[in-house]
Amino acid sequence: MNIIRSAFRNPPLLTFLLVAFVWIVASFTLHGFGAYGHLRYLIELAAVIGIVAAGQTLVIQMGGIDLSVGAVITVTAILLPLISPAWDPTGLAGIVAALGVATAIGLMNGAGAGYLRVPPIIMTLAMATFLQGLLVIIAGGSAVTVSNPAVILLGQARPLGIPSGIVLWLVVSVVVLLLVHRMPIGARFLALGANPLAARLSAVSVTRNTLIVHTLSGFFAGLAGILVLGMNRQGYVGIGDPYLLTSIAAVVLGGTSILGGRGTYAGTIPGAILLVTTTALITVVNASPGWRSIMFGTLILALLLISGREARR
Repeated sequence: MNIIRSAFRNPPLLTFLLVAFVWIVASFTLHGFGAYGHLRYLIELAAVIGIVAAGQTLVIQMGGIDLSVGAVITVTAILLPLISPAWDPTGLAGIVAALGVATAIGLMNGAGAGYLRVPPIIMTLAMATFLQGLLVIIAGGSAVTVSNPAVILLGQARPLGIPSGIVLWLVVSVVVLLLVHRMPIGARFLALGANPLAARLSAVSVTRNTLIVHTLSGFFAGLAGILVLGMNRQGYVGIGDPYLLTSIAAVVLGGTSILGGRGTYAGTIPGAILLVTTTALITVVNASPGWRSIMFGTLILALLLISGREARR
């Protein structure tokens, strides 16, 4: 009982326990679900959501929502094959350029929300709409195939038998957790989300920190776009769309308040894994796409009600 009570007081722990429970039940009821290769594959898929949700977590902690992450992923996945220079045999120059574009988009979001005082949800929605139109003009309806060696290596490499996407997610997780829990700037993000007026009176700059979180969100979305491109070996319009709502859901499943001021990336990590696991379980059911969407939405709502429950004091 004490474990259950403490879990409800600790949303990240509760989400971890939910993942463990679902995996154990599914392993006993579905043949092959608990195999090492299958679980590793689920975490590899969750890595993309987790990397996008790293920036989304920071934005939501400050009381905003970044609705442009899906478009930034798509921009990166389409733009990188087009701008990778032939003179660079490693492909690193193209990756740096694509990440620079993604980071610049995040910077513009932050400038609009911070300096122009446009609400973040409106600013990022406008940016997403602009980027989607731009992509249709640039790429039309055709897909672009990647030949960048570094991107292909990122999507296909298995150092020590571990997919490189999982390794990348591990690095991102360590960086974000250190940023939030070991650096003063993380406390400022939470303070601004909890009480912007009190934070201002404490000399915490809303403008500068808004600029920082959106720039980081753009960078992480670009990083996820490169990983998606490497895993799929091609980019196309709409490739990043599924990661918008899933990144928000992963953050909330991990216990971060959608209103800001409370939460941690430590909860977003199992939140991403839980989302991918739920999707995998639904695909086992031989149902039409419409019913699958209904089932997925119902399950996510139920999980949100469980993991998002705050302790009663």
